[in-house]
Amino acid sequence: MRNRKLYMALTGLLLCSCEPFFEDLPPCPHGVSIRFVYDYNMSYGNALPQTVDELTVLIYDADSTWVGTRRLTKSELQDENFRLQMELPEGAYHFAAYGGLGGDDPSFSFVREPDSGIRWTDMETALDRTCLADSARRRLKEFYWGTLTLSTADRYNGGTLHLMKNTNNIRVMLQQVDGSVLDIDQFEFEIVDDNTLFDYRNELLPADTVVYKPWLKGLATLDGTAGEADSAHETVTVGYAELSTSRLMERNAPRLRVKRADNGGTVIDIPLTKYLMLMGSACHGMEAQEFLDRESAWTMLFFLRPNGFWLSTVIIVNDWEVRVNEAGL
Repeated sequence: MRNRKLYMALTGLLLCSCEPFFEDLPPCPHGVSIRFVYDYNMSYGNALPQTVDELTVLIYDADSTWVGTRRLTKSELQDENFRLQMELPEGAYHFAAYGGLGGDDPSFSFVREPDSGIRWTDMETALDRTCLADSARRRLKEFYWGTLTLSTADRYNGGTLHLMKNTNNIRVMLQQVDGSVLDIDQFEFEIVDDNTLFDYRNELLPADTVVYKPWLKGLATLDGTAGEADSAHETVTVGYAELSTSRLMERNAPRLRVKRADNGGTVIDIPLTKYLMLMGSACHGMEAQEFLDRESAWTMLFFLRPNGFWLSTVIIVNDWEVRVNEAGL
């Protein structure tokens, strides 16, 4: 009886085995199973199902030769249980995922479409420059990137590809310290940077300096706003402009500029990333570039003197009051 039980157990293992012991059994699937996650954000939670509506996945072999492309849809990405399973010949592969290159009016695209003649290390993506001039496209479509190196295995080798976001939305708000309402049309806003061309590692390559203009301007009423006007006013009306930009890099030198519309006089001209990093106490000890990459929605509130110029001792960045020491900038 004992031998019979041992025989049955061994038979079960053989039937589940991937070895071709029985010629009439199909071979086991061999390849990879990939999960896609976007948790490189300030909440550290997977926001991919809510934020990424399509992915272009490029597949390269160990020699960095293009093998193929897979395109994933919104319905697939909204499923937390979705895994991209692919049967591939034995070996190690590079997988590069790009979100925001498909669908309607993408803001970024491949410099050259992937094919067998373009190696992984040659792949580049770039901002469509018409987005800078066309007011209807200045709000950039969100652009995501991630990569994974994974070897195949029988019954699929599992791996997780983590995405990061390459686009930012920056809301610049102006408030009069005396509580009076300003005319937002009296001000012009821009961000100047060289950040439109990416290599295969998602690093920025030198290109041309570009100027980002607002995709939206208006007025908003705030309750309980921090600043000098609080003691005299319960509500304050501020002017705002929303600007959408490509990736912000610590090593770059982007500048935020606010000028008078009538004569071009300078109201604000600051090194953008240095001022964003003034709220470093809220970064939980992370490196500067990680903070710039995890955070993608910024609000900067500047206080204006009665003469319309910036009161450059304090600003509010993402609800954090920052006392400015200009000597360190």
